[in-house]
Amino acid sequence: MRRKLLILLVTLLLLAITALAFLYVGTHQVAVLDPKGLIAVKQRKLFITSSLLMLIVVIPVMVMTLLFSWKYSAYNKKAKYSPDWEHSSLAETLWWGVPFLIIIVLAIITWFSSHELNPFKPIENGKKPLTIQAVALQWKWLFIYPEQGIATINFIQFPKEIPINFEISGDAPMNAFWIPQLGGQIYAMPSMRTKLHLIAHEIGEYRGSSSNFSGKGFAGMTFIAKASSEEDFTKWAQKAKTAPALLSMQEFNRLVAPTEYVPVTYYRLADTRLFDQIVAKYDPPKKKP
Repeated sequence: MRRKLLILLVTLLLLAITALAFLYVGTHQVAVLDPKGLIAVKQRKLFITSSLLMLIVVIPVMVMTLLFSWKYSAYNKKAKYSPDWEHSSLAETLWWGVPFLIIIVLAIITWFSSHELNPFKPIENGKKPLTIQAVALQWKWLFIYPEQGIATINFIQFPKEIPINFEISGDAPMNAFWIPQLGGQIYAMPSMRTKLHLIAHEIGEYRGSSSNFSGKGFAGMTFIAKASSEEDFTKWAQKAKTAPALLSMQEFNRLVAPTEYVPVTYYRLADTRLFDQIVAKYDPPKKKP
């Protein structure tokens, strides 16, 4: 009797945990499940599809674990004792065949999604892309707009429905650039230039961060990614051009010093090739012929 009660309590506990998880997801915003851009929508679909496929194995295993624990326990006197049983073709087919088919389906999905969601693949919708160069520092993000001649700390703005071409690098321990509601994530390391193409379909402010632990000030290494109308973006960029601070390589070397919870800051850009200089900063010196 005590054994049955224990099994019942464990089952009810698992059901309660499952119900609470669904309740939380239904009443709270989970960034990766609330996409606001093309890439994030496709990533959510991939995440849900993969999870459901894997649950085909996980759920039966969990149910059978509880069932077998009860059926073959010492307390179940009605269980059939079969000491000579050693093989079942049906059972072997099920527990090898079903996972094998799931792995094949997941492999096919992975193949197509890896090409479709390649971060280096530009988004084409007939509109001119906006280039934003992101540099991971300790513990802040520097964003450079080479076409607009401005730069910002811990804030970016861009028009909705306009493809964004991110060029990403770093001058700090390895970080990872991530805007969950738009897509991502891509690592940022010194002397490395990588790319990420995103787009926003709705006006709003989205949380960005580093998803790779990088030291003491990591928790405050967040930024705001604001999607606006094209008109509002143009006004914002023009206003940013009036910022009193000028971002040169000398000022950048000052920014490299570790700081925490840095407020949003605006700069005028001294040199549109600053990002190239940052990437080349740690390149080995060329030998003279």
